[in-house]
Amino acid sequence: MDPLVPQRLALHGHELSFIDSGEGDAVLFVHGLLGSHTNWAHLVDELDDDHRVVVPDLFGHGASAKPEGDYSIASHAATLRDLLDRLHIDRVTIVGHSLGGGIALEFCYLFPERVERLALVGSGGLGREVSPALRAATLPGAEWVLPVIASPWVRGRAATVGRALTRAGWRASHDIRAAWEGFISLSDADSRRAFLATTRAVLDPGGQRVTASDYLPDLVGLPVLVVWGTRDYVIPPAHAARAAESIAGCRVVLFDGAGHFPHLDQPERFAEVLRDFIATTAHADDLHPERQAPAS
Repeated sequence: MDPLVPQRLALHGHELSFIDSGEGDAVLFVHGLLGSHTNWAHLVDELDDDHRVVVPDLFGHGASAKPEGDYSIASHAATLRDLLDRLHIDRVTIVGHSLGGGIALEFCYLFPERVERLALVGSGGLGREVSPALRAATLPGAEWVLPVIASPWVRGRAATVGRALTRAGWRASHDIRAAWEGFISLSDADSRRAFLATTRAVLDPGGQRVTASDYLPDLVGLPVLVVWGTRDYVIPPAHAARAAESIAGCRVVLFDGAGHFPHLDQPERFAEVLRDFIATTAHADDLHPERQAPAS
């Protein structure tokens, strides 16, 4: 089977789509808002020679179901726990980007015995500041505006402009490409409803309303890597310094010139940094036996 062909399983009556490739210590990748497993696909080949790589589409995203219900970060974290249970995986190195970083932090808080290492990439949950474009989705009436701006007519005109700019020599950044892919994913009502529910669960018009700051000091003993692009205009790079101040022994790596997707802007370097982090840090359960998950 092609390792990049998603598998599906039913969790609580809804289909979850995910990649599961390789053998060895497990690495769980968690994408951000409007993302999918494709944001991490290039890392599967980089790691699955000696790791088991699991890359889900969160509920409400990608090819996974978009049910009505709870889209809080705690609910997403519980879904990841349930997925690991179904795959008979006790512990993981968890890597989260943007919203996925906030979910990864929540996963560490709720299920610390399941986490060997934590890697945060342009992560949510570390401060109030966030892009105005995302805050706009929390405003009253967004559910009426979104179908208009995501309509086939608007998407078609935007695609025409993009093609013209490309012919003129313009090259879209990975931030713009990811934003476009997320934008076109909102073409159906279920996806728009899930997007608004997810956004409003973590943001309000003033910015991020869910923070991990109160329990970041509790991550002592857990190996933590923080990666940020210096030109991240979605969540400011200053949040990386905030993590370093709050998490003892945290390893921070800034990608000069990268945007909100440093793992896409500089994929080879990101793979090298992540591999080195995994190779040079002990399992959290080796440092703190009380974190060990019960035998399954």
